[in-house]
Order: sequence, then C-alpha cells, then structure tokens
Amino acid sequence: MDRVNATTPSASSADDPARAAFAALRTPEGAQLLAELRDHDPADELATATRLRRTHPAELVSAALGQARLRQRAVAKFGAEDAYRMYFTPNGVEQATRTSVAAHRAARFAGLGVRSVADLCCGIGGDAIALARAGISVLAVDRDPLTAEVARANAQALGLGDLIEVRCADVTEIDAAPYDAVFVDPARRGARGASGRGGGRAAGGRIFDPEAYSPPLSWATAAALKAPRAALKIAPGIPHEAIGPEAEAEWISDGGDVKEAVLWYGEGFASGTFRATLLPSGAALSAPAPLPAPPVGPVGRYLYEPDGAVIRAHLVADLVERCGGRLVDETIAYITSDEPYSSPYVAGYEITDELPFSMKRLKALLRERQVGVLTVKKRGSAVEPEELRRRMKLSGPGSATVFLTRVAGAPTMLIGHPLG
Repeated sequence: MDRVNATTPSASSADDPARAAFAALRTPEGAQLLAELRDHDPADELATATRLRRTHPAELVSAALGQARLRQRAVAKFGAEDAYRMYFTPNGVEQATRTSVAAHRAARFAGLGVRSVADLCCGIGGDAIALARAGISVLAVDRDPLTAEVARANAQALGLGDLIEVRCADVTEIDAAPYDAVFVDPARRGARGASGRGGGRAAGGRIFDPEAYSPPLSWATAAALKAPRAALKIAPGIPHEAIGPEAEAEWISDGGDVKEAVLWYGEGFASGTFRATLLPSGAALSAPAPLPAPPVGPVGRYLYEPDGAVIRAHLVADLVERCGGRLVDETIAYITSDEPYSSPYVAGYEITDELPFSMKRLKALLRERQVGVLTVKKRGSAVEPEELRRRMKLSGPGSATVFLTRVAGAPTMLIGHPLG
C-alpha cells in the first residue's frame, strides 16, 4: 500500500464542500476536464464554462476551471511538467516553496546523510516532494483536511507515494523523535480560519512578528533544537535579533529575487553564521555575524549592486572588503570602487555621471545622449521608476541606467551602464 494512504482524515469529504469538489476532480470525469482545460485562456472562461456545463455538472465545471487557473499560476514555481499533474489550493500556490529552492534545501539535508524528515506544516507538499526526490523518506503533516488531501494527491500524482506519508494532524502533537531531521514551515499570514496550528496556508496579510507565526517561532525553534538536524523556514525580513545563536541563517535568492530564509540547526551546520545562497548557480557567501560596519566614501568609477540575499544576510560589509571599496552612504547598500570587481554576488556598473537629484537635469542629459531605453534603480528614494520614465519622454537609440539614491545623505542621481 502507498504510504500516502496510511493516514486519512477522520471526517468524510462529503461534510465539506471544498473537499467534495476536490474529490470530484480526481474522478475520471474530473481528470478529463482538467486535461481539456490545460491550455485554456482565462479570458474565455465564461464561454468555456457555458460550453462545458452542457455535458458536465456545473459544480464540477467550476471546480475544474478553478484548478486549471491554479495550475497555470503554479507553472512559475513548479514547472509545467509537474504543475499540470499536481493539485493546488489558492493559498497553497502562493505559499508553496518553488522547486529550485526546495531542491536546494533537500540537497543540503541529503548531503549530510539525512534519510528521513518530519515535514511539519507541509502545505500542498512542495518541500515533501523535493525531499522525496532526494531519496529521503518524509512524514508530511498538516492540520487542514483539504490541504492534507491535496498533499497526498500530489505525492501520488508524481509517483512518490512510497516515500511520503501524509498525516492530517496538529503538528504540535507529532512525535518527531524517530526521524533524522525536522523541517518546519510555519504559516506567516493572518486569517487562518479554523484550521489552527499546522493547517493550510493562511489567507490575509503577511505576519511580521515571528511569534504570530502558526505555530509561533519559539515553538518551531524548540522543536528544531530537539532534533539531530532541523530546518526552519522563515520570512526573509525577519529581524536578525530574533535569530538565536544556535542557528545557521541562510537567505536564498533565485534569479536575483530573494525567495526565503531558513534557519539550520544541528550537526553539519555552522551555528552563529549568516549565509547568502544564489540560485541557480549555488554560489554561497557566509560570515560570522555581526560584521564591522563598512567604510563610506565618494562615488568611484564603478558601482556594485549586491544580490538581495547578500543584503538580507547583512553581508554587504564582506563584499566591500573583498572589492576594496566603500559604501556611497552608510544607510544604502550600494558599493563603489575605483577598480573593476567581478563577483557572482553583485551586478556591476560603470558610472559616467553623478548629479544632484533634478528631473530637469536628468531629462536634458538623456536627451543630449539620445537615450531611448532607461533602466531605473533606486535605494533611498521615493521616486517611482515608472513615473520617472514617463516624465523623461525618452527617444533615441541609446540606453542607460540611472540610480536614484543618496550619497553622503544627499539625494543623488548616478548614471552609467552595466559592466561586461
């Protein structure tokens, strides 16, 4: 018997319209509808729904159209091959870890010899899938019955039923002692409804207080410290003072966008260090925290924009030291130097002009140089890039990059172009 069938929710799906609709999607008729809707255009949804309701129950058509929309959204995180075989909930799509990040985390566990993981607050199963594909046996737990059923269906759909056991339960009541490691992904949004701790992903706004996570960060940390090894997924904007000295804190970016942070505990992880990891390359920068404040000085010929994971990990000072440079302002994460510097952790630019902030002067300069394509970057400026581009009325064959920032506290415009 597949492990995913070992534990099922006690309440019947007939008692819950959402679960009943999901069960209908897994019938042969539901599967046929989903296959037919794979490439449908959401703009034509009304006409599509009208046509399908002539031959299928209205409730099933509505459920299939909703699931088709979710699958299309999920392609960005899971890729088309997986997304069109999986099942999703609205919050599940939004909160699930993208495959590249989950695979990175699973690889770190597997590299340390971890063979079994208790995945607490598993959601729709994105991390459980990555762990199983790394050869790790997973207990995936979520309190929300529909979310647990979706996670179970996803394990089956991807052929991972022998490695993933899904259990509908409160994570605070799970005995994780038999497992090599624990992974905890607390909900970080409000309005969780009745699902309680370890339930489905939350609706509503993001939660910034770690103690308002569900379960709270303090409970998750205590659970992590009891395990031989553990990973705790947290919001990238978590205050550094909320991170205990027992953890290795890692911020992960994918394609230049910061996706998440994770606290690692136990043997094989460097407690007390901060780490920035860049995907898809896997480049990783780490240093003990906190680092000394970097020097500040005038703008040189070159400007460097650190990757967001480096900034979140407070490792900009490390890059300043590596390139022999300085910050343009003590509060702004732009690095400058007089000599070129190449690193996977920064995007480099050659600066041609430094001007006090003035829309009029910028417009005149861009017109003089026939700039028709303008990239606008900003740190420490309230000006919106789209508004600036609109006011410039650009035309011409040239291109440029403008940085709206502060230099020694003064609003400044830096104009240049990318290196390389």
